[in-house]
Amino acid sequence: MSTVIHPTAIVSKGACLGENVKIGPYCVVDGRTKIGDGTELRAFARVCDFTEIGSNCTLHEHCVIGGLPQDLSFKGEETWVRIGSGVVFREFVTVNRAAGEGEETRVGDNCFVMEGVHLAHNVKVGREVTIANKAGLSGHVHVGDFAVIGGLAGFHQFVHVGPYCMVGGMSRVVQDVPPYCLAAGVPLRVYDINKVGLRRRGIDLATRSLIRQIYKELYNSGSTFRAALSEVGKKFGDSQPAKMILDFAAESKRGFSPRVSLGLHKTPVVAEADI
Repeated sequence: MSTVIHPTAIVSKGACLGENVKIGPYCVVDGRTKIGDGTELRAFARVCDFTEIGSNCTLHEHCVIGGLPQDLSFKGEETWVRIGSGVVFREFVTVNRAAGEGEETRVGDNCFVMEGVHLAHNVKVGREVTIANKAGLSGHVHVGDFAVIGGLAGFHQFVHVGPYCMVGGMSRVVQDVPPYCLAAGVPLRVYDINKVGLRRRGIDLATRSLIRQIYKELYNSGSTFRAALSEVGKKFGDSQPAKMILDFAAESKRGFSPRVSLGLHKTPVVAEADI
């Protein structure tokens, strides 16, 4: 099967299209673009200059990928959007180019990004991430592998979300969400480890129990957070979960989101919130 371009689509001669690409009605593809094998653009999708899209992706109706960053510091420098393979963007998703010479906005392989989601300049999304309808990720937000983000959640600039996290819908995220955690709220609070998500990803009971112990040390020790991190390094530092959490802490720009105070919070988000 060869590449198919609908007669109403506008595709620049400079665009690099792989094998078996489908370009639907009224799509626009600019010149400095690369679209991988088997990728499909449905009606009215737009791929702007300085955008690379991997193989077997689907851009649903009215997506705009590679639009200029909404950042007053941007002065027209060469920046990129790079999308992995197997990514699905549902209707009206927008992904902006980065700001800063040579920088990029990036989405990893096999992500599922639902209707109306906005990924701003310099956002980095890992692989196999699910982002539900109308969530908004501000500039420089990082999301780790296998995370799940609920609909209408809003993320402050420079927030980091760790791998294997679940962030509840309509949350206001102003501080970092550490790996493996379940968090929600306005402002966001950590409730538990993401035990359902971890189990679905094949993480065994012993490892889940270890992760729970680490977070008890971090959140319940009564010492300063810096001291608690040091203690985690001493007690659990040889384990892969501890290394991930400590590395995440070292890169944190906005500090960890606090744990919920169960005595004051009456929303039964989880039944076993005991980290």
